[in-house]
Amino acid sequence: MTAIGLFRCRTNETKCPLTNCFRSLFSRSQGFSGYEHTELAGVFTLQEELEANLDLARILKSKGAEAIHVATCAFARKGEDKTWHLGGGFVDNVDDLCAAIAQETGIPCIKGSAHLPEGYTPDVFRP
Repeated sequence: MTAIGLFRCRTNETKCPLTNCFRSLFSRSQGFSGYEHTELAGVFTLQEELEANLDLARILKSKGAEAIHVATCAFARKGEDKTWHLGGGFVDNVDDLCAAIAQETGIPCIKGSAHLPEGYTPDVFRP
């Protein structure tokens, strides 16, 4: 069973209860489709400072996370048609963040959870 850590967006923290992220994780669909079995190691809200996010990533790893996912809303936006589109997410420099998390923790950081934009395959950042 693969233990997953999840980073959510600060902007959606009080608007989104992560229902579809959790559904996708437990059903191993969307951004979690590459796993045979999954369990949740923990969830944190992304912070403004890189070092604070790296501290949180280290905590997720210490709690057993074997991979860390960054929620789709960090790098994609919901269109007027209610479908998700790449770009315009709530977090700047998501690729740099994911690369730093993977490097710092020694575990993969994956860009994507639920609501993947059509045709998008989650980017995996490896240590």
